[in-house]
Amino acid sequence: MSTSMFRSLSIFNYRVWFIGALVSNVGAWMQSTAQNWVVLTQLTNNDAAAMGVTMALQFAPPLLLVSVTGWVADRFDRRRLIMCTQSALLLLAVSLGILLLSGAMTLPLMFGFALALGVVTAFDNPARQAFVSDLVSQENASNAVALNAASFNMARLIGPAAAGVMIVLVGTGWVFLVNAFTFLAMLGALFLMRPHELVARHRRGGPARLADGFRYVARRPDLVVIFVMVFLLGAFGMNFPIFASTMALEFGRGADGFGLLSSFVAIGSLAGALLAARRERARMRVVVLGSGGFAVASALSVFAPSYGAYAATLVLTGFCVVTTLTTANGYVQTTTDPVLRGRVLALYMAILLGGTPVGAPIVGAVAAEFGPRVAIGLAAIVAVIACGIGATWTAMSGRLHRHETKRFRLTLDETRPITTIAPEPEDFSDEVAGTTPIPLPPGERSPRATPRPRHGG
Repeated sequence: MSTSMFRSLSIFNYRVWFIGALVSNVGAWMQSTAQNWVVLTQLTNNDAAAMGVTMALQFAPPLLLVSVTGWVADRFDRRRLIMCTQSALLLLAVSLGILLLSGAMTLPLMFGFALALGVVTAFDNPARQAFVSDLVSQENASNAVALNAASFNMARLIGPAAAGVMIVLVGTGWVFLVNAFTFLAMLGALFLMRPHELVARHRRGGPARLADGFRYVARRPDLVVIFVMVFLLGAFGMNFPIFASTMALEFGRGADGFGLLSSFVAIGSLAGALLAARRERARMRVVVLGSGGFAVASALSVFAPSYGAYAATLVLTGFCVVTTLTTANGYVQTTTDPVLRGRVLALYMAILLGGTPVGAPIVGAVAAEFGPRVAIGLAAIVAVIACGIGATWTAMSGRLHRHETKRFRLTLDETRPITTIAPEPEDFSDEVAGTTPIPLPPGERSPRATPRPRHGG
């Protein structure tokens, strides 16, 4: 198998998806920047609380609807589902642009649109995350996820800057209309795809199986560890707007200085995503090392003596965060039963995004009371805890000493809806057949062994 950083781009369906997603992500960053600016400067008199309410309305639906959105991503054709969600987001962007250009936009209306955007995004995110695994083979899934992260962070370098220029030149309303136009790139990519080349997946279950994703994760200790680490980093570590804005003020910089710090984070993030794309598979140990690196980067930020030094630490911070999250996402995708992948990814995204409403108020209060360096120090401590949790489980599970051919495999008991984990046998006769026997309680009949993908540990 090729270990090329861009190997997934050799696949036609993924190539058109990547191009469409890159254009769409640029528009998404433009709209996010314009929306925050509209709320802060046009609809209120620099009311940060109103901006916080707007963000909360967008983040709440993915968390509250996690069971339903994950089930929908597993139950229905993901390509057609994404077409529906992208079309809905296009219409919302057009409506926002027209209301702003006509001067009819109000704060309550913006709150309503933020909630609507959150609801549509709640269905769009898990479908898009899981659809990546439908575009490429199992061995390229981790690479495809990493390239997706690279696309997102490339757009992060372009979108906010483009939005800032457009706001100055033509106003915020046109930014939303340009974002609406970028959705056509994603819809065009979905139409151009060759459906017969998509990776086949099995659909199973109905409304009674909405909780299967929760039960599945509960029986996968490795996923529980991943989710705990991601929650801690998302809640207390990934509050870059709070850290960067308060540090910019501490160094006597204004809005331009704050924007430049965001670009430094994006540079590190893009580098981390591209290096993740070079790895053959997503491994638990990389998630652990990435969280440890984030703790080190945050500690360096605490003691940064100047604006330039702090900006340099943000490159390392962005690199470590994206390395951790991209690898965690790839690990979840490549080791999860395809039947439940949408539900598990919806839970993953809810935990990642749901940590923000929990940790951001705490981090903000600490920064306001004790200064931004103490708040960043808190993030470093939490990252050390996350790294410690991952390292302890990795050591206790024996993964540090297990030979490469003795990895865990997913096995599916056909009498149960949830997959379990079983260690491979000492002899490797199953390697030829590609099956692993399922450990059963005494007296229970042994079902047929089922081939499953290997973990990346």
